[in-house]
Amino acid sequence: MGKRLIHQRRGKGSNRFQASFNGVADIHYVPYSPIQREGKVLGQVIDIVDDPTKTAVLALIQLEDNRKTYNMAAEGLSVGQRIEMGKEAEVKIGNILPVKYIPEGAPVFNVEIRPGDGGKLVRGSGVFGLVVTKEANNVLIKLPSTKTIRVHPDARATIGSVSCGARVEKPFIKAGKKHHAMKARKKRHSIVRGVAMNPNSHPFGGSQHHPGKSKSTARNAPAGRKVGAIASSRTGRRKKN
Repeated sequence: MGKRLIHQRRGKGSNRFQASFNGVADIHYVPYSPIQREGKVLGQVIDIVDDPTKTAVLALIQLEDNRKTYNMAAEGLSVGQRIEMGKEAEVKIGNILPVKYIPEGAPVFNVEIRPGDGGKLVRGSGVFGLVVTKEANNVLIKLPSTKTIRVHPDARATIGSVSCGARVEKPFIKAGKKHHAMKARKKRHSIVRGVAMNPNSHPFGGSQHHPGKSKSTARNAPAGRKVGAIASSRTGRRKKN
C-alpha cells in the first residue's frame, strides 16, 4: 500500500496544512436588536483595517453605546463617516438596512439569509448583489454569480459594493507572495501535476518512464493508488454517429 497523496493528507486536517489563524476578526453584524427593527442605531467609522485572511479591508465601527464592531468596508467608505443601522437608516453607501426597505436595483453586499445570522452572502472583494424584486414573504437578490436567491424580508444587507475591487488587477510578481496569501486562506499553492512527480509520490509519476496506463482505478483501491478517474464507467471521447 502506497503512502497517501498530498490532497489526501491535506484532507485529514493535520496542523501542517491548517490556516495560519492570523485574522483580525470574524465578520458578522451586531445582534438584531428591537431598536434596529423599529428605528436605527448610529455609529462612526474609526479605522480601516487590513485582514490578511480576507480579500477586502474591514471597517472598524464604534456605535453610539461605545461598542465596537467590524464590517466589510464598502467601496468609497472613509474614516469618520457616519454609519446607520436599522429600519430608518438612510439608503446610503455603508449603511445597513433590512432588505425590504432597500429600493429595487440597489447594490448590496454581506447579505443575511435569515434575520440575525450575521451576513452570509456577497462578501468577496469588489462584488455586489442587486435587489431584484420584493414578494410578500421573500426578497429576491441577484448574486454576483447571476444566480437569484430568496432571503427573508427582515434580513439585513449593507448598501454598496465590497471594497478592494481592483485587487485582481495587481499581480503577485513573486511565488512567495502567492504562497503566503494562499496559506492564510488554507488553499493549495502551487499545485504540481502528477506526471511531473517521482513514482513514489504519485501513481502517474516517473519522468520519461511512466507507463501509458489508464486513469481508471477501482473504488476500493488503496490510498496510494486511488487517483485519476475513480470507478469510471467509461473514459475518452464519445464516437460520433
